[in-house]
Amino acid sequence: MFSFSVYAVNDRSEEGLDPFILIARVLVKPDMVKEYLEIANIVDNKVNQAEPGMLFHNFDSDPDNPLAFNWTEVYQNSEALIEHLNASYVAEYVTESNKIGDITIIEIYGNLSQDAIKTLESLGLPFKHFKSTQVGFVRKKYFK
Repeated sequence: MFSFSVYAVNDRSEEGLDPFILIARVLVKPDMVKEYLEIANIVDNKVNQAEPGMLFHNFDSDPDNPLAFNWTEVYQNSEALIEHLNASYVAEYVTESNKIGDITIIEIYGNLSQDAIKTLESLGLPFKHFKSTQVGFVRKKYFK
């Protein structure tokens, strides 16, 4: 038997520098899916053009509920999240989104800087932060 404290320790001292995953769960109002997909497409195109720190950005439909969707996003680091949240087109998307749907929760998987947490909190949206443990790794050479 081995000890995790010996064999699976990772240096997490530089919180906010590693990539992480964000999942935003959305519930669209009945008969508003087409309109929601249109505003999602607009913000997706703007993120693609303007945010090199957004490594993956996808809007997926729930297989069990035609009104439920998930944004799945992979960020290079906490600064990339702050840039995303401060973008005017993201604020416009959130405003329009709230008219025809609800962001039910934002889930973060990985470590964030305190500045990123404060920026996220300032939006007033519900979120849950799943912090990294000593188990796991990041292949940093792919995220430079």
